[in-house]
Amino acid sequence: MKYILLPLFLLLSFNISAQVINAESFRRVTDTSGFSGSTSLDFALKRDVNDKLSIKNNIHVQYKMNRHLVLLKNEIEFQRIEGNKFENRGIQHLRYNYKLFPNITWEVFGQGQYNKVSKIDFRGLVGTGPRFKLTQLEDYKFYLGTLLMYEHEKRDDILNPIKEGIRGSIYFSFSLYPQDYLTVISTTYYQPMLKSITDDYRVSSQTSLLVHLFKNFSFKTTYTFNYDEIPAEGIPNSQYELTTGVVYSFD
Repeated sequence: MKYILLPLFLLLSFNISAQVINAESFRRVTDTSGFSGSTSLDFALKRDVNDKLSIKNNIHVQYKMNRHLVLLKNEIEFQRIEGNKFENRGIQHLRYNYKLFPNITWEVFGQGQYNKVSKIDFRGLVGTGPRFKLTQLEDYKFYLGTLLMYEHEKRDDILNPIKEGIRGSIYFSFSLYPQDYLTVISTTYYQPMLKSITDDYRVSSQTSLLVHLFKNFSFKTTYTFNYDEIPAEGIPNSQYELTTGVVYSFD
């Protein structure tokens, strides 16, 4: 079955840069203590009005010990449009989890990112809040998170170059393991600015499908949709991406 799916995913590759990182997509589910993680290489190519080529590398490392979990992610992407120079984006994300109860974990995180395509010179985030495990099933895991975060953003935007304030971040996530070789991970975020909840908010949804090829290697395809009510000048409210690549995981 996995060899039938593989060429189908390869035909679906296209990309437009996303802006909201999905921390759930790189969280490794493991019961063992110590280090684990993964690295992936994703490619996307699209030809419509313009030719676009995208290359993305993700590196994720986590350390788990008793009730403590530390996650570190580094992502960098290069995108070339119509033979012009590469425009890049990058994200660095650090997250600490402390398990208060079997179904409740407290999270603290910091993040820095830039996205030249979306005119984000720098976006810095620090936040905290609880994460709730909604089920006890091993093959079907559901989570809900409710966080508060401070955001400081510098844009390549004459009208609104600096943007900062307190945002809420509510997310619903699930991880499904219907077969030994198949994994589905999906997360949806809603992030309103607290001083103007209905006028300034972001919505992000990401779903990844992993087909395990052989030991430590998987084939991955990911669809991401982002909506920003107040993007930088000249940037559309909605952005999406569909990428494919290979993941190497280690424990």
